Amino acid sequence: MDNNAATAPSESYKKQHQFEFVFGSADDSNDGIGICGWILTVLCWLMVLVTMPFSFFICFKVVQEYERAVIFRLGRLLSGGAKGPGIFFILPCIETYTKVDLRTGVFDIPPQEVLTKDSVTVSVDAVVYYRVSNATVSVANVENAHHSTRLLAQTTLRNILGTKDLHEILGDRETISGSMQAVCDLKFLCTI
Repeated sequence: MDNNAATAPSESYKKQHQFEFVFGSADDSNDGIGICGWILTVLCWLMVLVTMPFSFFICFKVVQEYERAVIFRLGRLLSGGAKGPGIFFILPCIETYTKVDLRTGVFDIPPQEVLTKDSVTVSVDAVVYYRVSNATVSVANVENAHHSTRLLAQTTLRNILGTKDLHEILGDRETISGSMQAVCDLKFLCTI
């Protein structure tokens, strides 16, 4: 009997338990850009070296204490996650970056007409506080995280208040607020 066959996992097991990171890993720095990517990278470095004093104005970027920069090289996320706060280097022509504000944001939910469980129409509004905790995921997995948060909060407000009676809405504001926060946190984490 072969010991390797008994201890080695089957191919179907490997495929079921295999996963990929969307934004790379520590050993995936430039391996996936191909020969054209390497040629473009070398040409950009040469361009930076030839125009050395002037290229500093284009290549060095600064992000504030409350911001992070998510950098893409040839459309792929650079390993190491978001950069900042402070100064970082961008290769012109092949790298782009997106600044993400990590401060707590706030917006008003406009008045919503909600039909309660006991068939009473109520007009409610709300204020939502939110904060981006992972800049890389916010940029790479959601097209517009702020707009998505706004729409998710409006939908959650209507859905939760639609399951309550009028006296519950008037009396249990803290409970409703807690359940809305739990649902929004769970749904936003699932969509990202």
